[in-house]
Amino acid sequence: MAEKLFGTDGVRGKAGEYPLDPPTVARFAAALVKALPYSSSTGARILVGRDTRESGTWIEREIARGVRGMGARLTSAGVLPTPATAYLTKSMEFDAGIVISASHNPFEDNGIKVFSGEGEKFDEDLEAHVESVMADPSWVVDAEHGPPVEQRDMVASYITHARTALTDMSALRRSKVVVDCANGATVTVAPRLFRDLGFDVTLLGATPDGRNINLGCGSTHPEHVANAVREGGHILGVSFDGDGDRCILVDGNGQIIDGDAIMLILARHMKMHRELKGNTVVATVMSNIGLELALARHDIAMVRTPVGDKYVADVIAKNDYALGGEQSGHIILSDYLFTGDGIVTALAVLRVMADTGRSLADLAAEYVRYPQVLLNVRVKERRDITQVPALVDVMQRIEAELHGNGRLLVRYSGTEPLLRIMLEGQDQAQIHAWAEEIASVARAAL
Repeated sequence: MAEKLFGTDGVRGKAGEYPLDPPTVARFAAALVKALPYSSSTGARILVGRDTRESGTWIEREIARGVRGMGARLTSAGVLPTPATAYLTKSMEFDAGIVISASHNPFEDNGIKVFSGEGEKFDEDLEAHVESVMADPSWVVDAEHGPPVEQRDMVASYITHARTALTDMSALRRSKVVVDCANGATVTVAPRLFRDLGFDVTLLGATPDGRNINLGCGSTHPEHVANAVREGGHILGVSFDGDGDRCILVDGNGQIIDGDAIMLILARHMKMHRELKGNTVVATVMSNIGLELALARHDIAMVRTPVGDKYVADVIAKNDYALGGEQSGHIILSDYLFTGDGIVTALAVLRVMADTGRSLADLAAEYVRYPQVLLNVRVKERRDITQVPALVDVMQRIEAELHGNGRLLVRYSGTEPLLRIMLEGQDQAQIHAWAEEIASVARAAL
């Protein structure tokens, strides 16, 4: 049986350690080429982009060794956001795109994400195929690295695409914004793009050194942008993550605006302009019930998926929806791309501000985040929850008492022997007491 390498967002690990040690990276890249469907008689064409981690350059070199060993060609776009690599893979007709990044993780980590020729993340069938090819002992990877990888500057092509999310700048020209690049991949795009659009830009996290990616900056530390916004009279702040596929916003008062609030803002505006296909927003099980209730007030449906933006993208693609995302700031606008794009998300919200003349704080005011409690219970066995009568009884009683104004989610961790209990409701003390009650029953039963 082939070993499982892909997680919810590509292959992740410590750079230099399995599965991100040099031999495994090269074999992975070679297996990808062997598994790819492509029509060119001259071999597959692969595009690679990376973030600013110091390990990215040698990982790219090992990917080149594996790709070339199978007769394919590799082109490097250098440091480039994940969504830019995905977009360029499709628009420039590459057979696949590879991103070297560990997103919001620290610099010691890295990862490999793979996109199809359509600019979409590999589905689980293709991932399993690559893993099975890797496990086949009948072939080996060329030991020679060959000449340097071909480098191409593709930033301008992506900027042209991203600018279509904000075509009319007249209402916002010369407005002050804060942009935090997380010392990551957006550093090659965001400063230039926002300045080209006419914004007065205050930059944070824009001096990468290979080791400071996400270090006290970016979407995991939006408080720094919030402070800068308050001090400088900016209309908005944007915090990207290390690879640029998500963003967290800050309004003019310094209040943090997460992915749930962003989806509400965009959904209302898109519905008004007849752009919200299916009149539906796709979110994960972790999105707050406050989003679901706010959307319902506008007669907008919400579909939930497991955690992971690839699951959101899959539901969007299969149903021809236009909008979905995660609370963490991965927002998918399918008219632009079937993966999260932090830059396009920020420009789309700025478009709403320009079209309506309203501030971000005003636009986000309708979103009320319900109190939430998260508890973990360590278990000895993963029994089917529906077959544990005591758990079923307490969960059914609590769901009845919520009266539709809250949400209960009980599930096992995918990686640890834990039962995860999540409760949302209007009263923090009450939902905490209910969560403890469920946890007590779970400890006794499991």
